[in-house]
Amino acid sequence: MNEVDPESREKGKSLRPLKSLVPFIAPYKGVLLVALLALLLSSAATLAMPIAVGNVIDYGFSVDDADRIDRYFYILLLFAVAIGLFGAARAYFVHWLGERVVADLRRQVFAHVIYMDPHFFETTKIGEVLSRLTADTTLIQSVSGVSLSIVLRSSIQFIGALVLLAYTNIELMGILMLILPMAVFPILGVGRWLRRLSRDSQDRIADASGQAAEVLGNAETVQSFVAEGLEVNRFSHAIEVSFSTAVRRIRVRAFLTTLATVSVFGALIFVLWLGAKEVLSGDMTGGELGQFVLYAMFVGFAAAALSEVWGEVQRAAGAMERLTELLLIRSGIQVPSQPLPLPQPTRGEVGFQGVSFSYPSRPGELAINDFSLRINAGEHVAIVGPSGAGKSTLYQLLLRFYEPQVGTMTIDGLDIQQVEPQAVRQTLALVPQECVIFGTTAIENIRFGRPQASDAEVIAAARTASAHDFLVRLPQGYDTYLGERGARLSGGQKQRIAIARAILADPAILLLDEATSALDSESERLVQAALDSLQQNRTTMVIAHRLATVLEADRIVVLENGRILDTGRHEELVARNAVYAQMVKLQFGNTGASTSDATSLSVALPEG
Repeated sequence: MNEVDPESREKGKSLRPLKSLVPFIAPYKGVLLVALLALLLSSAATLAMPIAVGNVIDYGFSVDDADRIDRYFYILLLFAVAIGLFGAARAYFVHWLGERVVADLRRQVFAHVIYMDPHFFETTKIGEVLSRLTADTTLIQSVSGVSLSIVLRSSIQFIGALVLLAYTNIELMGILMLILPMAVFPILGVGRWLRRLSRDSQDRIADASGQAAEVLGNAETVQSFVAEGLEVNRFSHAIEVSFSTAVRRIRVRAFLTTLATVSVFGALIFVLWLGAKEVLSGDMTGGELGQFVLYAMFVGFAAAALSEVWGEVQRAAGAMERLTELLLIRSGIQVPSQPLPLPQPTRGEVGFQGVSFSYPSRPGELAINDFSLRINAGEHVAIVGPSGAGKSTLYQLLLRFYEPQVGTMTIDGLDIQQVEPQAVRQTLALVPQECVIFGTTAIENIRFGRPQASDAEVIAAARTASAHDFLVRLPQGYDTYLGERGARLSGGQKQRIAIARAILADPAILLLDEATSALDSESERLVQAALDSLQQNRTTMVIAHRLATVLEADRIVVLENGRILDTGRHEELVARNAVYAQMVKLQFGNTGASTSDATSLSVALPEG
C-alpha cells in the first residue's frame, strides 16, 4: 500500500490531474450543457455590442437620418439585457455544478479513506487527510465553479474578439498576434512556479492541521504534563512555516498579475497607437477604430482574466493531485473478486491454522508465530499472557484489520480471506478495554451496533448492560449529547454503553478485552451477569487480566512471544505451566487459589 508522503511527492508540472474531475462532472452533463448554452448566448451578445457601437459612431450622428440613433441605442439596450440574463443563468448553473462536484468529491474521498486498513492510519496524519478534505476541495470548488466560469467566458471572448478584430482590421490584428505570445509565454512559466509554491503551501497547512488535531485530541495528557507552552510553541512554529510559504506564493502571484497586466495591455496600447495613426491618415473610420478598441479591450480583459485565473487553476491542479493520491491508495486488506458467503446462521466456530504475522512497521519481528487453535461453537476461551504476547493481535487478525503472512483463519470452516471483510466483521462484536464513544447522542452510540434497531431494542440492550439507569438521569435522557469521545461520561459509563452496543449487535462471536475492567464492584456484578447470559450458546474469546474471568473459561490459552505455551483448565495449568503459575502467584501469593478466592478479589492479572 502506498503511503501519503508529502515530502517525497514529485511536484506536478501540468494540468493533467484536473482530468480526474471528469468522472465527477460527467453525471451532470445536462447542467453543463445548459451553462454552456447560456455562456454562448451571453458571449455572443457581448461580442456583438462593439459592432453596434461602431455603427452608432459612423452612422448614428447623421442629421439626415436622426431616428436611426434611437434604433441603435434600443439595440444596445437589448444586448445589455441579454448579457445580464444569460450571464446570470451561466453563473447560477456553473456555480451549482461546482458545489455539486465538490460535494461528490468529498464524499468519495471520505468513503475511500474510511475503508483503509490500520496501517494507513498508522502512517498518515489524520490532519493531513482532513486538510485534503477541506482546504484542497475548496480550491477544487473554486476551479469547478467560479474559475471554470471565468475560463470559459474569457476563452470564448478572447477567441471571438480576435476573429472580429481580424474582420475589423486584419493588418492591426496580425501585429497584435505577433506581440501577444511574447506576453503570454512568460505568464505560463510563472504559473508553473506558482503551482509548486501552492502545493508547498497546502502541505504546510496540512502539517499544522495534523499537529493541532493530535494535540487537541490529547489535551488532558498535554495539560497533565504542563506541556501547554511547549505545544503552543510547536504549533506556532508550524504556523510560521506555513505563513512563510504562503507569503512566497503571494509574492509570485502578485508578480504574475503585474506581468500579465503590463505585458497584455502594453501590447494592446501599442496596436491602438498604430490604429489611431491609420484614422488620421484616412485608412480607417472612427467607427472602425472604436470597434477595434472595444474588441482589443475584450482581448486584453480576457487575457488578463485568463492569466489571473491561471494561478488558481495551477493551485487546483496541485490540490486535485493530492486528492487523487488518496483515491489511488489501496487498502492492504483486499476484497476477493468472488467472495464466498458465510454460513447462515453463523455457528461461531473459529480456527487458526499455522498463523504467523509481523506488523508492517516491524517486518522482522513476529507478533504471532505458528499459531494454531480451534475454538468450538459456543466455547468460552480465555487468552492470557504477558504484555506483547500477541493477545490483541489475534483480535486484529480475526477482524481482518491485517492479513497474516502465513497460515489461514476460518469461521465455520471457511477461510475468512475468501469472505468480504465487512461480512466477517458482522459476525463479531468487540468490547475493548478502552471503548470508543462518538460525539453524538447516547441512543445513537448504542445503535451503532445495529443501525436499524428500534428505540425499544436499544433501551432493552442498555438495560441488560446496566446502562439504562444512568442514561435516563442525563439531561435529555437517551437523546443527550455525550461530547467528543464521551467527555461527559465516566470510564465505567463508557464501558457499559460499549457493552450495550455489543449486546445490540447480537454477534455469533464475542471478543472481550476484559470488558468489565473499568466498572465499580456493583456495576461489574450486574454487567458480568448480563455478559454471562449473552455468552450462552455464543463463542466468546476473552483477553483475561483477572483470574476470576479465567476460572469461568472452558479453556485457557497461555501466550508468550506469539506462541501458544499451553492450553487447559486453571487447575491443570497451575500444576504444569510455570508462566501461568507465576501470574497466579503474583496475584494471590500462592498457586492454590480457589474459585471462591478468585471471585472475591478483583486484582488484575499482570500483563508483564
